[in-house]
Amino acid sequence: MAVNGTAAERALITLRDPSSAAAEAYRTLRTNILFSSLDRPLHTLVITSTGPDEGKSTTLANLAVTMAQAEQRVLMVDCDLRRPSLHALFGVPNDRGLTSALLEQSEGPLPIQETGVAGLRLLASGPLPPRPADLLGSRRMGALIERLRAEADMVLFDTPPVVAVTDAAVLAPRVDGVLLVLQAGHTRRDRAREARQMLEKVKANIIGVVLNGSRLERGYSY
Repeated sequence: MAVNGTAAERALITLRDPSSAAAEAYRTLRTNILFSSLDRPLHTLVITSTGPDEGKSTTLANLAVTMAQAEQRVLMVDCDLRRPSLHALFGVPNDRGLTSALLEQSEGPLPIQETGVAGLRLLASGPLPPRPADLLGSRRMGALIERLRAEADMVLFDTPPVVAVTDAAVLAPRVDGVLLVLQAGHTRRDRAREARQMLEKVKANIIGVVLNGSRLERGYSY
């Protein structure tokens, strides 16, 4: 198992405590996503938030683990080229990754890494570029997305918060769906509304919202 460090262990609840209510919630999220794509196949999914510290990367990582546990081939792509974190969560290096693949334009193998979880791999961010939105909106990125589709059953893209910078809005129309992550008691309603409007403006397919940090009702036994 490649995951190491206290913070990473806490974040990956689906591995640390798979019988917990939180892990079960991620499995429910996985099921809901799969059912939402019955009429429209969903192979590429952007996960973003309205602002920082709302749990988008943790949500993506745990969702990816549950999908891999359901015997899907899952590929995580760290498109947060400002504050990448997936490599740290899974304890792998970040010297090469997405930016390396885009800049090198090689037909050789992509710098995809194993995570230690069966069926789950990661394309880390790689060296951080000066203008991330330009890179994510480039023709090279469009070609790479099509190449990544062939690499897995599900490709999950982690992006910066959609209200803060344009990166997520640039990438969203290029994938099959977008999942918006909010934090209970933290995300402001106007920011959530603004995020939805920004995504709708670029004709993104918003498949749903994840609410992090909500309390279970008393008496809820499952």
